[in-house]
Amino acid sequence: MHRAVVAFGSNLGDRIAHIENALDRMRSKGLTILKLSRLYETRPMYYENQSTFLNGAVLVETQLEPIALLDLLQSIENELGRVRNIEKGPRTLDLDIIFYNDEQIYHERLKVPHPLLREREFVLRPLAE
Repeated sequence: MHRAVVAFGSNLGDRIAHIENALDRMRSKGLTILKLSRLYETRPMYYENQSTFLNGAVLVETQLEPIALLDLLQSIENELGRVRNIEKGPRTLDLDIIFYNDEQIYHERLKVPHPLLREREFVLRPLAE
């Protein structure tokens, strides 16, 4: 079994419902949720002309390898209406792998630990829990 930290955020529509639906789908697709942070409301970064986010983080246990986990998380984003129109723009749901075991991963689709982790208070605060 592997352990991963997944950061999540939403700033479109019913943000709490999107996050709850994502967590439910993660469970139904075989991820075991071990710990869940509180939700934090945060201002957008990078592309600032958008609504505030609800953010948090979850520690999961999985049998999936990193890219398979990424594929699963992206499928959940798509199922819940994620559309990628503007990079770092508004979204119903964002799921990012922040940590995967104690590994460093450098793949064209996935870098772990997440390369922007240190500048993202909206990830660091939930991680501190």
